[in-house]
Amino acid sequence: MQKLVRTSTAAAGLVAALALALTGCGGDSGDPAKDEGGATAPSGTGGEGSGSTADSGSGADAASVEGTWAGLSDGKTVALSVKSGKVALVADQHVCQGAVEDMGEPMFSLKCADGNTDRTMGTIESNDGKTLVISWGKGVKDTLTKAGDGKLPSELPTDLPTS
Repeated sequence: MQKLVRTSTAAAGLVAALALALTGCGGDSGDPAKDEGGATAPSGTGGEGSGSTADSGSGADAASVEGTWAGLSDGKTVALSVKSGKVALVADQHVCQGAVEDMGEPMFSLKCADGNTDRTMGTIESNDGKTLVISWGKGVKDTLTKAGDGKLPSELPTDLPTS
């Protein structure tokens, strides 16, 4: 039970970090050079005519993966956050960013800061709005659950210990 609580707490921390990463990436100053924030997206993402679902207008499928997802793969926490066609992933101490790409179907195209390639091109196998299954090019498969709406669960204790 204690391990489950620690894993859930770690996943919640990763989810919060991913949300901050996505909202902190880029900006809306109107100047694309300033909005880059020094982050480099994988080649072929973003921009006009690149096939990115954020730009191509086929956002219906891409919109279905919007939000924050978390789970365990091989006993290690995996957290994925998707917002406006941008993707941030934390898995096994690897931090990756990229985009949802339209390649006939929505796929995740990521680049990891440390050069790891386990999760660089992901195919969405299934998504029912609650569970997202992603197969990555290197054979890794993640089954993730949609994180809550940012509200704390109602069953948390409200009284702090006094001793």
